[in-house]
Amino acid sequence: MTPEQKARQEIDKQLEAAGWIVQDFRDLHITAGLGVAVREFRLKTGNADYLLYVDAQIIGVIEAKPENHTLTGVETQSAKYTSGMPEEYPHYRLPLPFAYESTGAVTQFTNTLNPDPRSREVFTFHRPEELLRLVELETQVRGRLQQLPELNTQRLWPVQIKAIQKLEQSLAQNRPRALIQMATGSGKTFTAASFIYRLIKFADAKRVLFLVDRANLGRQTLREFQQYVSPYNGMTFTDEYNVQHLKKNAVDPVSRVCISTIQRVYSILQGDSDFEEANEEGSMFETAWVKEPVPVGYNPSLPIEEFDFIVCDECHRSIYNLWRQVLEYFDSFIIGLTATPSKQTIGFFNNNLVMDYGHNQAVADGVNVGFDVFRIKTKVTTDGATLEGEPGLFVPHRDRRTRQQVLREVTEDYKYAGKQLDRDVVNPNQIRLVVRTFRDRLFTDMFPGRTEVPKTLVFAKDDSHADDITKIIREEFGRGNDFCQKITYRTGFVQVTKKVKGKDGKEVEKTVWEKTANLKPEEVLAEFRNSYNPRIAVTVDMISTGTDVKPLECLLFMRTINSSNYYEQMKGRGVRIIDADALKMVTPDAKCKTRFVLVDAVGVTEQKKSDSSPIDRKPSVPLKRVLETVAKGVVDPDLSSTLAARLTRLDKGLDESQREKLTELAGGKDIPTLAQNIMTALNPDEQKNRLVEKGELAETDDPTENQLDKAERDLLKKAMKPFLDPKLRDGILLAKSICDQVIDEVTPDELISAGYDKAAMEKAQSLVQDFRQFIEENKDELDAIRVFYSRPYRAGLSFKAVKELAEAIKAPPLSANPDKLWAAYQAVEPQAVKGKCGKLVDLIAIVRHAIDPDQPLVPYGETVEEQYAGWLADQEAAGVTFTSEQRQWLDAIKEHIASSLTIERDDFEYAPFTQLGGLGKAHDLFGEKLNAILADLNARLAA
Repeated sequence: MTPEQKARQEIDKQLEAAGWIVQDFRDLHITAGLGVAVREFRLKTGNADYLLYVDAQIIGVIEAKPENHTLTGVETQSAKYTSGMPEEYPHYRLPLPFAYESTGAVTQFTNTLNPDPRSREVFTFHRPEELLRLVELETQVRGRLQQLPELNTQRLWPVQIKAIQKLEQSLAQNRPRALIQMATGSGKTFTAASFIYRLIKFADAKRVLFLVDRANLGRQTLREFQQYVSPYNGMTFTDEYNVQHLKKNAVDPVSRVCISTIQRVYSILQGDSDFEEANEEGSMFETAWVKEPVPVGYNPSLPIEEFDFIVCDECHRSIYNLWRQVLEYFDSFIIGLTATPSKQTIGFFNNNLVMDYGHNQAVADGVNVGFDVFRIKTKVTTDGATLEGEPGLFVPHRDRRTRQQVLREVTEDYKYAGKQLDRDVVNPNQIRLVVRTFRDRLFTDMFPGRTEVPKTLVFAKDDSHADDITKIIREEFGRGNDFCQKITYRTGFVQVTKKVKGKDGKEVEKTVWEKTANLKPEEVLAEFRNSYNPRIAVTVDMISTGTDVKPLECLLFMRTINSSNYYEQMKGRGVRIIDADALKMVTPDAKCKTRFVLVDAVGVTEQKKSDSSPIDRKPSVPLKRVLETVAKGVVDPDLSSTLAARLTRLDKGLDESQREKLTELAGGKDIPTLAQNIMTALNPDEQKNRLVEKGELAETDDPTENQLDKAERDLLKKAMKPFLDPKLRDGILLAKSICDQVIDEVTPDELISAGYDKAAMEKAQSLVQDFRQFIEENKDELDAIRVFYSRPYRAGLSFKAVKELAEAIKAPPLSANPDKLWAAYQAVEPQAVKGKCGKLVDLIAIVRHAIDPDQPLVPYGETVEEQYAGWLADQEAAGVTFTSEQRQWLDAIKEHIASSLTIERDDFEYAPFTQLGGLGKAHDLFGEKLNAILADLNARLAA
């Protein structure tokens, strides 16, 4: 066949798949079905390659070109037929509304009903029903996007208003992709619900697909839509429009919003009817990356026109490789939401960054809180250790899968590096030392003066590591199960082996994750978010991205991260602001959330990270995910080299029975042979030999890069073929899961250092220095500072003056508050700080210490308490005694001065004095001495 004939053949297949009946002109039968595509339709202007009939009326044309023919500019040929159609032919309108240009490999589409019609590339042809729907619309979606009413800014933050307005401007310009960067905690999902509501209500969008990368985020998004109230009619989103959370492989035809994981949509397009729900629980930051994923095919149950808009939440590098096909399959506008765009992200969205709102700006605007890094460094974490072997020494070994322990003799030294911890070897002393140091520094260095453990999220390496951490935290804090809970994507799932029918109809064993009835991770997560317990949650990746836990004040990293984007996402779990009263509901002794502490126990803040994390020989991608990618038929050198390295490492830990079993599953090839075959395929010399053997290259010639790539691919296909068998893949995973972990209970760990990192200390020092400069510059301007330069201290100082000072330091350049200043002094001068900042009047103590560093930084209330005790002692020494009722009044007066600086007679008309009897009762108790006592207490307690 000629290239054009091949193209026509492929076009025919695609048309038939999309529901068109394809006919030759001589067999013309325009009522044979709803949609009929007629080949070589004869017109006066020439033969149209394909003329499209819908319901027996002409609706469009297709101009066919051979593969590799560029299509830009071919629109003029198509227009010749759309414009030159005779009026007597049955048609919907002239010129014809729709035109395609296609090579069979690439297809582009023009809807002439749009304002300023512009061709766009589409995955394949639309169904006849869709063209009929479009032609009957009064105004196309792209036309409506230019007529959206003014945004109702009710309940929207300024950053959300700007994001929506910028997006709608981009859509009105018919820009197909738009990226919104909004810092974590700045309300991305609410922003999305707001603009999606407008796209449905005012642009009449047929359906919007909201993509997430984990089922947990889908549930969270659904709640956001359920709580969204229209500013136009007061109805909730879900009362006005159907919102579907896709849990099966079928889109509800009445839904206007469909929420789904990108994994599930991919499985639908792949025709996977046996999609496991557990596949939606893991983070896509952990997904293997490959250069050439298995392509998706057309699925008539989910045609390309299913969605007018796709909103991709938490979009990151993964979607631009394995998953980008899901986005590009649909004929839709694509809108990305992220807090941490990479270069790939911005490139995918055609550099159309309509909103750029990062963490630093969010902190400055009070939308996020900042953070300090507290570093815990131990010897074993940093350097590893050696478990000294000797005859008769029995050491626990643990099965990775069941966690069952057996004792085995260790006769030789077992040396391990820090990076092997909690994978090949577990040192409970190392985990315990980190947890103990965290516990001991929690209320002195990190949250001075507090007594309630702040809501803390611990990042573990894997599920087993999370188990170990959870148990040790409960032990070291002396608390029960409710205090510390493990929340991972495996929570609520159990691994079981089932017999299922294979493609050949025979029964095979398959290991799958099934949901259990009694464990629900979202319920544990809701308790962590809203209840007093758990105080500490340990996770692997379920809460690492996207999940909203506003009361979090502390993140403890016990795993390293190679991806800068993933690290920023994980760090973002702590930045969310929360109302002070809401925080106190779960953490009673917390005044307000002004910052969070990132506790780094592994050096994650110090290591170099990359924008992307391609799969390689490093153990950053789980073996299970590598094998899942291999199973899809992917042939990629990075993927293959990673698998070879994993197999080599796995073989070292296998016993003879495991080796024999895997050799049997691999058709007689042992694990070292399988790994060696892969490495051979990657060897350029072997690639050249293959070219010579096939007669494609003379032995004396040098191969081109393209020839080597082709030879590499051929060799890798052969080397990877054994892994296409699910029995071998399951056998490898089973063998890995039961490989023992050595439990080193013998080697102690040592604390090298624990304290704020250099950047946090420099930040605190800078704030202290800036505050001292601020005081010096304003000593003649602000009463609350001026009086401290006079004698005696505080003469004439009013609560109003202290409030004015607080407002002054809140504004730039300081942008501080009493809590922030107190924490800075705690970091820089820990020996001078006693107690914690709890009230606005504690600003007095901070100013006093800044002016006179010899004065300790003590909460103002404690100073008042001390002065009050001295005043009572002086009264007793002078022979003055007070009744119990008088003492009750005096104590109340002292408390009022501690919070408001002074006491006046008028204050007795307010609580708590009204409960004690008011001014009249005070006169009855103290008589003529009342005024003198008040004056004495005002002067003495305020000193």
